[in-house]
Amino acid sequence: MYEILLVVYLIVSIILVGFVLIQQGKGAGMGASFGSGASNTVFGAGGASNFMTKTTALLAVAFFVLSLVLGNLSTNKVSADDAFSDLTVEQAVEVPVEVDTSTQIPE
Repeated sequence: MYEILLVVYLIVSIILVGFVLIQQGKGAGMGASFGSGASNTVFGAGGASNFMTKTTALLAVAFFVLSLVLGNLSTNKVSADDAFSDLTVEQAVEVPVEVDTSTQIPE
């Protein structure tokens, strides 16, 4: 379930970035209203902005909802093989002992 939502989250975020980059700024609407850019739009003079705005809003809502769901699913997960999960338990440390061979008694 988590992996499927993560893939959907990635796809929604890439599409959202694409839609934001495709949109024209508000200053471009003035030239389009006098006929300079109206013939180049697929959805008509005013239809493209409404379609793009609604799609961007829908993708943004989906992005935020998926962010909250994934954040909720990823909390309180403890990995069993995480060595640093419980730092209260003291680990035994082995220290190598150096033996000085120069002071040995000859036999």
